[in-house]
Amino acid sequence: MNPAELAERALARTRGQAQVTVTRERSQLARFAGSRPTQATEVDEVRVDVLAVCDGATAAAATSEVDDDGLREVGDRAARAAEAAARAGGGAYPGLPAPGEPSRGHDGWDPATARLDPSRPGAALASIFDQAGGRGVEAAGVWTAGAVETALASSNGLHAADATTDAHVKVLCHDGSGRSGFAAATATASGAVDPAAVARASADKCAGGDPAELEPGDYPAVLETDAVGSLLEFLGALAFNGLAHAEGRGALHGRLGQLVAAPAVNLSDSPRYPATLPRSIDAEGIAKAPLPLIQDGVAHAVVHDTRSAAVAGGAARSTGHAVAPGGAPSGPRATNLVMVGGGAADVEALAGDIERGVYVTRLWYVNPVHVRRTLLTGMTRDGTFLIEDGRITRPLRDLRFTDLALGLLQRVEALGSRPRLTSEAEFYGRRFATGVVCPAIRVGALRITGATP
Repeated sequence: MNPAELAERALARTRGQAQVTVTRERSQLARFAGSRPTQATEVDEVRVDVLAVCDGATAAAATSEVDDDGLREVGDRAARAAEAAARAGGGAYPGLPAPGEPSRGHDGWDPATARLDPSRPGAALASIFDQAGGRGVEAAGVWTAGAVETALASSNGLHAADATTDAHVKVLCHDGSGRSGFAAATATASGAVDPAAVARASADKCAGGDPAELEPGDYPAVLETDAVGSLLEFLGALAFNGLAHAEGRGALHGRLGQLVAAPAVNLSDSPRYPATLPRSIDAEGIAKAPLPLIQDGVAHAVVHDTRSAAVAGGAARSTGHAVAPGGAPSGPRATNLVMVGGGAADVEALAGDIERGVYVTRLWYVNPVHVRRTLLTGMTRDGTFLIEDGRITRPLRDLRFTDLALGLLQRVEALGSRPRLTSEAEFYGRRFATGVVCPAIRVGALRITGATP
């Protein structure tokens, strides 16, 4: 089924202002624990979403029924809901965007991945279990791959389409005595993800003897790429959300043009960067383009969709960051964050100048405490080590940290030279693969406020 043709058929059965989005997802997912398969799913579905607009009010409806009656029904359902919302007081949505700059292509579609070979999940898990068993540990995690095709058509004459593939593997290893390790890999092609290598890297983090204790305090730290990626994901929501910024809730409110990070920090939203999961359009069909967010430590911009730009007013325009038709209630989101690397060859080089500090593989259970300050609290997990005399040495019990995301960027002393794509890849709803490209970093201080019991 051709998504673009289906979008046109559905649009012809709407009334008034409407946007139709057709998404076809095909995907595979295999979960495992205790070095045994626990869940396998395969998805092949088409979904039609209709956004209706009436006097600034919006309403949405969705269906998987793609015959004429089903398309007519979903269009009518959305229109009736929008009309009811307009009678109740209307809304502030400025209207569907008109056609603009054409979108640019990208290399985010891999035909081999899109074929979704049914033998690939089993082979991936077998290689993971083999590596874990050879090192005397048990493995848990997930392997997944997917292909998503999207087409949009609106009553304003906008027509757009995109197609992406992605693959992800995450492995957590446990040795039964409290030591654990984590590693993950994400790419646009399943052939670019090596499950055996990920399992080896995870198992290696289980080595080193009984975990030591560390007293609360401020410690210099090396944060691996997955930990940095988590921080930047939160920063995207707390600082670069244009709706929060326009409403005075964002961390960069009143700070654009100011130094907010170390001069070595350069962060952008780059939807066609070679290592990322690329996108050509956002959920409103607006063409995506690179957007500098922090340059040489100076805050430059926030991201907008059509709704948040209207709230901001003035010269604000959509930057192509809508994550839902008509704009998500939570606002726009930077889904292709890229932090440029530095000159340190590897994490050992980053640790070389630290007399006593902490090496952090990843962060877990992170929550915002104070949005405007970007204050976060969470735990280190699955690979926390002591740094002594410039070397990564003994394992540590997992630690609680409470620190400012922007404060950590202000304390960046060095960056690794090889940025890598990181992703949470938690596909509990519709598949929308995103990730952060970033290097490992060294910070002058990470505030440790406790440890696991």
